[in-house]
Amino acid sequence: MEFVVKSGAAEKQKTACLILGVHKKTLPPSATALDSLTEGYLADLLKRGDLDFKPGHSLMLLHSRHAPVERLLLLAMGENDKPLTEAGFNKLTVNLASQLKSLNAREASIAIEDINVEGKSLHWITRQLVEAIEYAFYQFSQFKNDTGKSPVMKKLTLLADRKNAEEVKAGLAQGHAIGNGRNVARTLGNLPGNICHPTYLADEAKALAKQHAKLTTKVLDEKQMSDLGMSSLLSVSAGSEQEARLICMEFKNGKRGAKPLVLLGKGITFDTGGISLKPGAAMDEMKFDMCGAASVFGVMNAIIELDLPINVIGMVAAAENMPSGKATRPGDIVTSMSGKTIEILNTDAEGRLVLCDALTYAERYKPEAVIDIATLTGACVVALGHHTTGLLSNNEPLAEELISASKEAMDRAWQLPMGEEYTRQLDSNFADMANIGGPAAGTITAACFLAKFAEAYPWAHLDIAGTAWQSGKEKGATGRPVPMLVQYLLNKI
Repeated sequence: MEFVVKSGAAEKQKTACLILGVHKKTLPPSATALDSLTEGYLADLLKRGDLDFKPGHSLMLLHSRHAPVERLLLLAMGENDKPLTEAGFNKLTVNLASQLKSLNAREASIAIEDINVEGKSLHWITRQLVEAIEYAFYQFSQFKNDTGKSPVMKKLTLLADRKNAEEVKAGLAQGHAIGNGRNVARTLGNLPGNICHPTYLADEAKALAKQHAKLTTKVLDEKQMSDLGMSSLLSVSAGSEQEARLICMEFKNGKRGAKPLVLLGKGITFDTGGISLKPGAAMDEMKFDMCGAASVFGVMNAIIELDLPINVIGMVAAAENMPSGKATRPGDIVTSMSGKTIEILNTDAEGRLVLCDALTYAERYKPEAVIDIATLTGACVVALGHHTTGLLSNNEPLAEELISASKEAMDRAWQLPMGEEYTRQLDSNFADMANIGGPAAGTITAACFLAKFAEAYPWAHLDIAGTAWQSGKEKGATGRPVPMLVQYLLNKI
């Protein structure tokens, strides 16, 4: 989708479809001007009750007398002229995107300034609207011979007064970059495990670096990881024909010498559970176990597009977890890069095993902070469902920054507690720790395990097991938490 910003009166636009927000009792400025041009046609039509004024509803008119528009799409914004709530605005954008996808026209124009959201700027409204449309227009059809009908719509013009044009352009730029980055993450998540394996991810990182001078990529193979003592990470890939990779994408666009922010993604490109084999039902969805890694790729693409003046390291710990004669067994003990020993009681608790060595490796960057992103625990789905990402941290200011960013980005996270009482659940009779802490508080004990390897810097963990993908008819990766993480980085500038 192409987005452009244009100054000019909405009622004078020659367009295939003019999009206006409307209230029942008071028409916004653009709708008022159009109503005057059409001799009261709009007000008379709305009085008939053809439009439900609850946000999320709309009415398409295939003609509008005396106006130069071919179609008129009216978006419901409530009974009175009060600003929309965030929830109401979200319903409006979802409906708008759906209408644009089904519209048999190549372009449309929207009076963006007439859409008001409580406590939000025009910049924010523009960004979120563009993100929503980018999300809705995404298609993953490269493996289909019959790809179906693609949307006709190719261009959306955002109409704004000249004095507000720069603010709208800034919101558009952010929305486009975040939307694109999110779709990069969705594509990587949706790819099947026979294509998207650790080497594929490494090649994608190298290709990204070749396209952008400010990005360099370093990839560690299994020999190099073995030399560094990463036996925990390598225990996960031991049963697979696919070798593990540790991928480091270094974006250097901030002040020379400034400490970087490290984003670390869990990249289990397929997770059978290993010897602790998962049930067969819905195991196909375990290709999504690398959505943390996918989100790191999405963020790196977004910050490159925005050219953010910041130093960011995008790390991916990539492996495939398979059962075989070489696979790690329950009860095996491995020594991590940090020197701490781990009793592996369950080989399906593998994400923490790849992340812990990567967290130790991250120390060499002397980071300002490290944030890991992982589809880590089913317990997080039980606790928070599919709406909210779990957040745990050893640093309260960092946690607060991420919570704030999640709210601003409409990509919600919720902080869960940590403490010694939970850490004790990881005690082992035979090693420094076990890799699971029993059925109680599984999300928290998983984070407590990771925290043992993140003592050298401020650290936060995002458990996206419930938010990274959807099941059922709409099965597919969501690209979360790309919006939250990009907002966090924007707030650091």
